[in-house]
Amino acid sequence: MKSNTRKHIINNARRVVVKVGSAVIAKGDFDSIAIKVDAFTRAGKEVVLVTSGAIAMGMEKLGITERPSTIPERQALAAIGQTVLMNKYEAAFAKQNQKVAQVLLTHGDLGSRESFNNARNTLNRLFELGVVPIINENDTVAVEELKFGDNDNLSALVVNLIGADLLVIYTDVSGIHDKDPWKNDDANIILEIEDIDSFKSSFDGCSGASLHGTGGMSSKVSSAGTAAHFGAATIIANGLGKNAEDAIISGGKIAGTFIYPKEDRLTSKKHWIAYSARTSGRIIVDAGAMKAVTEDNKSLLPSGIVGVEGVFKAGEVVHCHALADDKTNKEFARGVVEYSSVEIEKIMGKKSSEIEEILGYKVFDEVIQRDDLVVL
Repeated sequence: MKSNTRKHIINNARRVVVKVGSAVIAKGDFDSIAIKVDAFTRAGKEVVLVTSGAIAMGMEKLGITERPSTIPERQALAAIGQTVLMNKYEAAFAKQNQKVAQVLLTHGDLGSRESFNNARNTLNRLFELGVVPIINENDTVAVEELKFGDNDNLSALVVNLIGADLLVIYTDVSGIHDKDPWKNDDANIILEIEDIDSFKSSFDGCSGASLHGTGGMSSKVSSAGTAAHFGAATIIANGLGKNAEDAIISGGKIAGTFIYPKEDRLTSKKHWIAYSARTSGRIIVDAGAMKAVTEDNKSLLPSGIVGVEGVFKAGEVVHCHALADDKTNKEFARGVVEYSSVEIEKIMGKKSSEIEEILGYKVFDEVIQRDDLVVL
């Protein structure tokens, strides 16, 4: 038995991220979505709603039945559909005497630490005002390299952004199954997952994206893992059913999947480094430096660095790779550098005591300090 039961985790959750996908939005029952969110607020929890649906609303308004493949087409449909989407939400939440606010984000907004903190401050102020923030990816300006991939991933990043304890993903299936429920009548719901990392390694996807959305069940499993490493639990449930939120809030049995949080959770900053930050380059280190970081819990010193790739400034996040048998192995860590790529190229392989002599100044002995370093 885990030290924190499902009921205990839900009862003690202070902030909740509720995510609804395009497959749920396409059914058009915004009143039901508002009721689901309001149930959490009535239980004394602060809630952010992460929604898909702008493109789907744009498709519906123009009578388009096939989801467009190009970025400009999706941007245009999102611009058309965003106002429709928010008008529907505002009307639905008004019936619950609840005010809402629209927040549009791109990956760049969360990838920058300054923008991340600014977005956090805005959301905290909305909570103080008693307003429910409704977050969507800003599809009208996002380009491929700035996209979150899908709003499942966005919802998991918002968990850290607001310091949430629980992520609820409403979809059009009743949780994670042991096989694709659309193709197999004998598919069974997996009710609980204790170790999401182990589960992810054997999960085969089960079901893909819908006509209206981009994220299938694989993205939901991945997002649950992201949330778990922040210390938040995830519930994946059918958003088309009635009163599912009451069972969730009470901690009772639901037709859905409950994923437990990781007990060795990352701090907010380390979670941002691992999952949100936009990385700028790579540092290649020798085996000794990799061991010092991964096994001995040490900072990264210049003496263990053997190569630098890319151009980056001090304060940016970089990938850390190890060199073995003259080949660069996969990434083992990432962190915030104290020196630029130009500076590191000058001091790599040198002792920390030589930094000032080489550069004419010294910021720190470490290239990446332990508190700014995440082992993956």
